[in-house]
Amino acid sequence: MISYTIYKNESSTEWVTFVHGAGGSSSIWFKQIRDFQKHFNVLLLDLRGHGNSNKQIKDAFIQKYTFESIANDIKEVIDHLKIETSHFVGISLGSIVIRQLAEMHPERVKTMILGGAILKMNFRSQILMRLGNTFKYVLPYLVLYKFFAFVIMPKKNHKNSRLLFINEAKKLYQKEFIKWFKLTAEINPVLRWFRQVELDIPTLYVMGEEDYMFLPSVRQVVSNHIKTAELIVIQNSGHVVNVEQALLFNESVIAYLKR
Repeated sequence: MISYTIYKNESSTEWVTFVHGAGGSSSIWFKQIRDFQKHFNVLLLDLRGHGNSNKQIKDAFIQKYTFESIANDIKEVIDHLKIETSHFVGISLGSIVIRQLAEMHPERVKTMILGGAILKMNFRSQILMRLGNTFKYVLPYLVLYKFFAFVIMPKKNHKNSRLLFINEAKKLYQKEFIKWFKLTAEINPVLRWFRQVELDIPTLYVMGEEDYMFLPSVRQVVSNHIKTAELIVIQNSGHVVNVEQALLFNESVIAYLKR
């Protein structure tokens, strides 16, 4: 089982489960814990190979990684904790994992909060993926990861987000990075399906106005998924909006969940 941490709120029966992105860990949510625990029980997860799950299961997953298997890792934890339903908050690739879980087990997902959501790989991101596939066996993974981080989060005010993710990525193993990177081979058909199909689950997209690679496609999807989807665009923020504008992120998401 992947590693998890619980912050209980004895006066609430509702849960909020946080899912980080590739190369990160549950530590990226450090600016959310206090505010969310005031209203909800909080569950933080370390996806396989990340954070404390690195030490526990680095040799456990021999099979190819898929979004379905990663989503089932999360289901295993909430089953173990007897959490029937939860709000789910994700960032970056974590948004894809949450949407995959909702496809497979919609009865377990009360609300989806998708920050820095990835719904389409634009031309620049497609080039990044091809470069990564070309050099993933040649270059140390940290060289590739730093390059990706600078392309996705290029501005000065994105520096803290870049450093946070790069420092967390240092805990990965080269083989683990390659397994996660191979997920990109299946990402386009998965995202195409997500764009086309609107689930009957309230969904809030929280995007930074400077998230130039992914915000345009999110705007388009929200305009099509009018029954369930809403979008909040936070100024002076890039891809990792929960770190760069934590106060606004927390206020916006908690208000949405309370509503």
